[in-house]
Amino acid sequence: MVDFQRRIQQLREEMVEKEADYLFLTPDANMFYVSGYSGEIHERHFFLVISQQNEFFFIPKLYEGQVSEETWIDDFRTWTDSENPVEKLEQELEKDDVGKILVSEEMDARFTLDIREIYPNAEYGLAGEVFEQLRISKDEEEIEKILESSRIVDEVVAELREGGEKIIGKTEDELAEIIEKKMSEKGGEKPSFNTIASSGPNGAKPHYEHGDRKIREEEPVVLDFGCYRNHYRSDQTRTLVFSGEPSQKFRDVHEIVRKAQHTAFEKIEPGVEAREVDRAARKVIEDAGYGEEFIHRTGHGVGLEVHEPPYINRENTRKLEEGMVFSVEPGIYIKGEFGVRIEDLVRVTKDGAERLNHSGRMWN
Repeated sequence: MVDFQRRIQQLREEMVEKEADYLFLTPDANMFYVSGYSGEIHERHFFLVISQQNEFFFIPKLYEGQVSEETWIDDFRTWTDSENPVEKLEQELEKDDVGKILVSEEMDARFTLDIREIYPNAEYGLAGEVFEQLRISKDEEEIEKILESSRIVDEVVAELREGGEKIIGKTEDELAEIIEKKMSEKGGEKPSFNTIASSGPNGAKPHYEHGDRKIREEEPVVLDFGCYRNHYRSDQTRTLVFSGEPSQKFRDVHEIVRKAQHTAFEKIEPGVEAREVDRAARKVIEDAGYGEEFIHRTGHGVGLEVHEPPYINRENTRKLEEGMVFSVEPGIYIKGEFGVRIEDLVRVTKDGAERLNHSGRMWN
């Protein structure tokens, strides 16, 4: 059972350290992390307001019953469509000695301006100032939920491999649909992000998703997908050839990427700077002559969001800590020919790292 009250107390400690008087959250991962409410962002003024003394929901009256069923917080300050929400909000807030206010990164600009209207002289910052340290390392309950989501993806990859020649002739769109249907059948609530199923030369576009191009024999297909389950996400990439024998060039490049991914994984342990993991993968690829074709960071944190700290890139000096979960996903992209990316989620352990994905990393 998630101890939301403990989390909000830890949040207040961070607020004191950052000298933040108020925190305004809209429905996002941070709101869920401390309240348990997981709704969508609204067009109306809908905030969780946290000060160093209390916390309350400021929401439209029509949402009170729905929100109260999902959260442990029982203080609701509501407004109706016949009232001015900014005036109502101002009545609920302290006016004196408010020096610093933090707002959700996802907050609509007009809501931020409304808060600024109430506190024109305050210093403003982003909620990440106080949430990053809280969320960057996962507890055992969070790890188990990420593992559940990752197991679903592993099973889907295994079934896709078994599909073999049955995949040939299907379009990328059809393959993406198959993947998402399989994830749903296995308990995934929705995809973590837009599924990537990019074949042949489309695989050389790292964030290309899928289209009407047909899957062909001997051609690699980059498959990057994950599922959302119990609020936590998975993310995995495999580059597969469903039928026939691929070119020797592809085989060589795939082996370079596989070696780079393994080398980066071996570098992970508490105290190592995030950039050293990126540099370990990058060196393997650069030494093989493909440095210019590795055009993105090596990884990113995954949890309530599919992209969150820590970011595994060239410059991040943040030291790894036990409990961090992030992707390791080097890639090589040869324009007009093919792409190769191999991605696993890993957790930092007391003395090293553990993979959270276990499907085969070979192309066949």
